[in-house]
Parts: sequence; C-alpha cells; structure tokens
Amino acid sequence: MSPDRDPSHPRSWLRRAKSNLARARLLAGQPEVLYEDLCFDAQQAAEKALKAVLVQRGVTVPKTHAPAELLTRVEKSGIEVPGEIREATLLTPYAVEARYPGLWEEVTAADHEEAVRVAERVVAWAETVTRSGDS
Repeated sequence: MSPDRDPSHPRSWLRRAKSNLARARLLAGQPEVLYEDLCFDAQQAAEKALKAVLVQRGVTVPKTHAPAELLTRVEKSGIEVPGEIREATLLTPYAVEARYPGLWEEVTAADHEEAVRVAERVVAWAETVTRSGDS
C-alpha cells in the first residue's frame, strides 16, 4: 500500500489533513456553503495533523475529535507542543456542535478565518515534526 494511503504512515494522515484544509480555504464565499462546515474542515485538518504526529511517534491513534486529548498524547510521546499549536483546542466546538442546527451560534467569516489560521499552523507544525522524525 502506498504511504499516501496507509493509515500507519504519517504521510497518509497529513494528506487527509491538507485535503480538509484546502476545502476549508477554497469553498469560503460560496453562497450555499456554511462557515460552520468550513470550520469543521479546519478542525478536521488540525485533528488529522495531530494524529500524523502520533503515528510518527508510534502512539496508537485514539478515536476522538478532541484536540486537547491529542495534544496531551503528543506531549506524552516526548514532543514539546508550542503555545500556538495548543490553539487547536479552539477548534473543538466545530467537531460536533457547530455541525448541527441549533446547537451553536452562527459562525462568521471572522470565525472561519481564525479557524483556518489555527489549522494552517497545526498542519505546518505537524509536517515539520513528522519530517524531522523520518531522518
């Protein structure tokens, strides 16, 4: 199986993270696309990027949408997590609550921009961490 599709290879997780991030960026401004859904994609990008780091470290990937739990596991694996990467926890509500009508306030363009910025940082950081682990 290609490393791009193998769930036991960090590259596979990063590939999916980048796909979610691209959707979060590219579909903004489309009249029928809700910011809530784009923020879900941003959350998914950060989540999958953190899971790539766990895979690279040989840590079992938990079935969770909670960035805080993933960040804790990353730290326990011996990697220091910078403060700006910890901002991934801001994306937590987009994993569930914001995806359904009535459970969350309407998400604004500014909320979306912040979610994408956070996800971009997490994905870039995860790429760096996993690349340095390949050597």
